[in-house]
Amino acid sequence: MLRLLLYFLRLFITRRTLLYLHNFFTSILKPITNLIAKIMPNQSDDHNSDPPPPPFDPSKPSIPISYPINSLEDLDSASYFTSFHYPFNKSTVPLHPPNSALPPRPRLLVCHDMQGGYVDDKWIQGGHNSGAYAIWHWYLIDVFVYFSHNLVTLPPPCWTNTAHRHGVKVLGTFITEWDEGAAICKKLLSTKESAHKYAERLAELAVALGFDGWLLNLEVKVDNGQIPNLKEFVSHLTQTIHSSLPGSLVIWYDSVTIDGELSWQNQLNEKNKPFFDISDGIFINYTWKEDYPKLSARVAGARKFDVYMGIDVFGRGTFGGGQWTTNVALDVIKKDDVSAAVFAPGWVYETKQPPDFQTAQNCWWALVEKSWGIVQNYPKVLPFYSNFDQGRGNHISIDGAQVLSTQWNNISSQSFQPFLEYVDDPTSNTIDVRVDCSEVSFSGGGNLTFKGTLEANAYVSTRLFLGELFMGGLPVRFTYSVSYLDSRPSDWNICSVWLAFGNQILAHFAHSMRMQPDNDIMLDVSIQVSFNINWLTQFHNLLQVKSEGNSQLGLSLEFSSEMEGKKKLLLASQETNQFSSKFDETIVLHQPTKSDTAPGWVIQESNISMNGYTLTEIRAICYRKQPENSEHKSEARSKTTQDPAEYFAVLGHISISTSIQNTEFPPSTSWIVKGKDVEWGGSQGSKTLSLKISWKLKDGWSSRFPRYNIYVEKLIKQAVRPQGRKLETPAQAPPNAWNGKTEVAGEYLGESQVEAFYVSDFIIPSAISSLKYIIQPCDSGGASQVLDDAPFFQFNVEGQ
Repeated sequence: MLRLLLYFLRLFITRRTLLYLHNFFTSILKPITNLIAKIMPNQSDDHNSDPPPPPFDPSKPSIPISYPINSLEDLDSASYFTSFHYPFNKSTVPLHPPNSALPPRPRLLVCHDMQGGYVDDKWIQGGHNSGAYAIWHWYLIDVFVYFSHNLVTLPPPCWTNTAHRHGVKVLGTFITEWDEGAAICKKLLSTKESAHKYAERLAELAVALGFDGWLLNLEVKVDNGQIPNLKEFVSHLTQTIHSSLPGSLVIWYDSVTIDGELSWQNQLNEKNKPFFDISDGIFINYTWKEDYPKLSARVAGARKFDVYMGIDVFGRGTFGGGQWTTNVALDVIKKDDVSAAVFAPGWVYETKQPPDFQTAQNCWWALVEKSWGIVQNYPKVLPFYSNFDQGRGNHISIDGAQVLSTQWNNISSQSFQPFLEYVDDPTSNTIDVRVDCSEVSFSGGGNLTFKGTLEANAYVSTRLFLGELFMGGLPVRFTYSVSYLDSRPSDWNICSVWLAFGNQILAHFAHSMRMQPDNDIMLDVSIQVSFNINWLTQFHNLLQVKSEGNSQLGLSLEFSSEMEGKKKLLLASQETNQFSSKFDETIVLHQPTKSDTAPGWVIQESNISMNGYTLTEIRAICYRKQPENSEHKSEARSKTTQDPAEYFAVLGHISISTSIQNTEFPPSTSWIVKGKDVEWGGSQGSKTLSLKISWKLKDGWSSRFPRYNIYVEKLIKQAVRPQGRKLETPAQAPPNAWNGKTEVAGEYLGESQVEAFYVSDFIIPSAISSLKYIIQPCDSGGASQVLDDAPFFQFNVEGQ
């Protein structure tokens, strides 16, 4: 009941109301507290209680976390840079293109405000909550702001990594509130020099941690005499960060006016425009009226796209009501040709919107897409890789082999997210498409599961990606493969087809399929390409699919050229006369190569040339396999098409890369690996170990690896050979035995985006003599180094 009451209060109480209530109760409670302190004697607590936990000391080694800065003293001292956690908080994914300005059109800014910030996302190396909050509709966002009510809110690197991967800029927040905030502002703005100093500290933090600027939110009254210094603070921060980080942003929140009053204007006008003029934009408070976006656009003039009209998704006085009618405000803002700032989209998660978070999240963002449209496109550059991982799940796989079977979350693990369309009016041919963490994954913890019903001669096309990838003269490799639900042996049938445009032979394709006795199919696709050297462009796309029954999953690629127009290719397992007229070419794909390390998944490579074209769209095509002989075809045609059959398939991952982007991983001898900050713990019979492992290439060139998988092998010292027992030959010795030690199967510990990993309280059984920590480099195209060749750090635990 209390929770329900608090929920409704949050819907109707605005910040202005909270400010008045805060000041009112402060004025009443302060004298009462002082009076009680005088008349009540000090009383000692006779009850035994557990001592409070020690305060957080960022200088001491511990599990790496993200955290804010809460005082000007800490900001000024730059103590954050000496913190144990600082190296782990650096984002490692750059924006593409780097140093780019925002596009000259209405933009969508999303301000993340949920449960005070730093919840599941604070665990840099990942948490243990598969139900953790995440955003995956990045293709609808231009700017992401990480917000909390701390003085200096530093975005956790997981958000910056994933946002940058999708082309989205990330801002931290500098906020002052209540009496404490007023005192902070008085000190910050005491002189021109102090204003400059703190502005420079903020710029340094953004550059060092790899995010793109700041939202400035001063929710306090400022002395009129300090307004010049406030303008100096905003202006100097903007200029300094632009100089250090081209393409960065400083956005002012509509709160303090040029007179120093805390008075939300809800539009751009003469009272807040002086701050707009010296920054990169203004975030307008969310209680505006219908004509305010148009009025603000007039005031902004040529900079109208730098005006971000606020929308509170919780609906607290916001135009249109927020929540499931957030699109009402978006429609007005888009019509008046200014930008939008959506505040607290975590409302869907916090209020537990039915039926479940994933479904509700997709439905809510579908409203945003319908009103605002798509603002990001990918793939744009190569390599391109997506395993559909949302940064949370119930298992993790690497190259088709499951390495973790417990809950986890880490938004840094998100790969490129698909442009899925939400369907709210299902028909008999509707296929539900979603990331399903309960289904097996080829890579990471994600996949795309296709499930529903489909008529015999029908097909369903599902949008996966909208790209801007120019197909130049360099080879591009394109591979995709299919896996079925059973691993029983069967036979393969192989045939081939040649593809030509006009009299120019572009590629030779080979295809193979095997049929199981119970009508399960395993399809794998490979394209062997022969090109005229002037046409040669390889296209690499790695696609894992898991099929059941007669379900089939093809791929549609749409290309565009100013000279040649559009071409649409269908990559399918067989001729598909029922809908082949929808495509310029239907390419039957063949010749699989089964992976021994990924049972149930078959990985294939192929080449295709579309020199001079731009890849604009990738779609999945769901259809049903048609009978091959004439008798079965006749029977199929005689059956009613109104009787749909069940459809099921799982898509594992897609990658696209040029042939020259094949990574040559350096051998383990090329690395320097160290262990430090060692701490022992535990009890009798077992002990625990905590330590920091760091690594770097000897030549210093290690930034090309965006991610590392971390494993540990426990090495057991063998017992002394009994007297009279023959010495075992290597063939008779236990597997992986060497130098009197036996290796226990490696255990996956996690992943790291930086060149360090902290192992916390790792339990070491008494029989273990040493630990071998293996660091597996991974490239941006989804490939990873063979573990036997990967760098490692071996740590002796005997006698400790």
